[in-house]
Amino acid sequence: MDHFFYVEETMRESEIVDYAKRLLDAHGKDAEREAAQKARDYAERNDPEQAETWRKIRSAIGELRNSSL
Repeated sequence: MDHFFYVEETMRESEIVDYAKRLLDAHGKDAEREAAQKARDYAERNDPEQAETWRKIRSAIGELRNSSL
């Protein structure tokens, strides 16, 4: 089953962090990998805006994980 989550391309930084928190809550240690996969999937589908948004979400997840150590 193909699960794509189209994120509004003009997400503000606070929205990215909020989305990252929710993804981290839902997927735990796999959240960063999930976001990275979505970034790759969108890049492969020639959707650079969505790919960049998912890269930002992945980065925010990493920052959240590092800040909670």
